[in-house]
Amino acid sequence: MRRLLFCVLPLAVMLAGCTSSGYDYLETASVKPKTRFKDTDPQDFGTKHPEKQPIHGIDVSKWQGDIDWQTVRNSGVAFAFIKATEGKDRIDPRFNEYWQRARSVGIPHAPYHFYYFCSTPDEQADWFISNVPKDSMRLPPVLDVEWNSESKTCRYRPDPATVRAQLQRFLDRLEAYYGKRPIIYTSVDFHRDNLVGYFQNYHFWVRSVAKHPEVTYADRRWAFWQYTSTGVIPGIKGPTDINVFAGSSQNWHNWVAAVSKDTNS
Repeated sequence: MRRLLFCVLPLAVMLAGCTSSGYDYLETASVKPKTRFKDTDPQDFGTKHPEKQPIHGIDVSKWQGDIDWQTVRNSGVAFAFIKATEGKDRIDPRFNEYWQRARSVGIPHAPYHFYYFCSTPDEQADWFISNVPKDSMRLPPVLDVEWNSESKTCRYRPDPATVRAQLQRFLDRLEAYYGKRPIIYTSVDFHRDNLVGYFQNYHFWVRSVAKHPEVTYADRRWAFWQYTSTGVIPGIKGPTDINVFAGSSQNWHNWVAAVSKDTNS
């Protein structure tokens, strides 16, 4: 069994030296993965199927509609990324409801922001901060960066250096305010165009719904993997994105305990 080491502790601890935490895959050929959630369009990921990972979570927005959060938790969902804001002037209408109900049933959760390159990073950071209270996150906030190819208002694609400078400014603003280093969510094409080799001190949440991330994100260490957009989650009507955490159950509990404390007062 080959272990791919990856630090899943907060940055301050990681820089001090992290020796455990890894892509803790249970890669034993004789072990058949237990199916946790159904999928209407399942993919064959080979020996590194995400079902072998013990910690699964969801990401949701207004499109999920009414959610029975207690049923979601009872089904085995361990965390939730919840859409909060978009650009400099949009907030997801279900955000406040979702995070409060996720908290009430004990699901660790984090808000995410969908970035628009037609607004400045400070405008977007101001908007996020004004709409996302510190107590709405137990996990670090998330920056969602993708090309907005279908947007009706912003399809602008800056050069890679400009992209990275803007993202760094936004990330710095959120970390300074919330006291947690943000997670970066991205897609295969955006990562290839802008992020390869950069932001090495951030945890990444990567989308890869057809192949394992080691194929689509060569040399990128990741903490979360969004492996399907067609998942079936008890308590949610319609298809739902499902994600896995890169480490073991113990890694997960240690990390959540650490980042839950890592907040400015």
